[in-house]
Amino acid sequence: MSRPDTLAHYMLRSINKAHRHFRLFADGDRVLVAVSGGKDSLSMLDLLYRRRITGPERLELVVGHVRTDYHCGRAVPEAWLQEWCDQRGLPLHVVDIPVAERVSRSKQSHCFWCSRLRRRALFELARETGCGKLAFGHHADDVAETVVMNLFYNGRIEPMQARSELFGGALVVVRPMVWVEERDIVTFARAVGYPIAGEPCPDGAGSRRALVKRLLREADGPGTDVKRSIHGALSRYRPG
Repeated sequence: MSRPDTLAHYMLRSINKAHRHFRLFADGDRVLVAVSGGKDSLSMLDLLYRRRITGPERLELVVGHVRTDYHCGRAVPEAWLQEWCDQRGLPLHVVDIPVAERVSRSKQSHCFWCSRLRRRALFELARETGCGKLAFGHHADDVAETVVMNLFYNGRIEPMQARSELFGGALVVVRPMVWVEERDIVTFARAVGYPIAGEPCPDGAGSRRALVKRLLREADGPGTDVKRSIHGALSRYRPG
């Protein structure tokens, strides 16, 4: 077994565990996989494709990529993504949306509006392609950071959900990698050799999420894993 296959095997165990716990997929699901072209979304797409081959459910995967006129950060070339999908028989849909003007006029975080407009485009693409589920590549680190962000900036304990129903249940958003750590994704992406290029989005470096990420990293120490402690607290947390 190759190194990427070995790493994928262990990451899929975490995805399968999350699937059993949160009921992420059902037989016959048509899933729109949101792929920005970065390490997280590419790894999720790769792992879901592997799971489609070996898993018990029959899943139909559709790949969705949103292209904007604003900073897109580090990603693989679109031609490479198209070829990757073609080789595996996966349809790729690319959507162009204007973001720059709205972001430049907003007094809110640029990341907030860029993310919101991208999500809206993906919701519409899911409807157009007949996908009842939309998969995002958020991982365990994102979950921990979101908890801290909501606590710091919104004054409430609100975790990122692994499964959430939208529009009266017409669309279900799933996050299969909520129990996969970012460090494992980094190792997997390097082993596979995704040709990721470009510079990180300059707005992201000064975002609230970047600040919280640095804070959690600095809080870690010998014998301490802050993010795992947050996940443990979430497993015991009962609202109300």
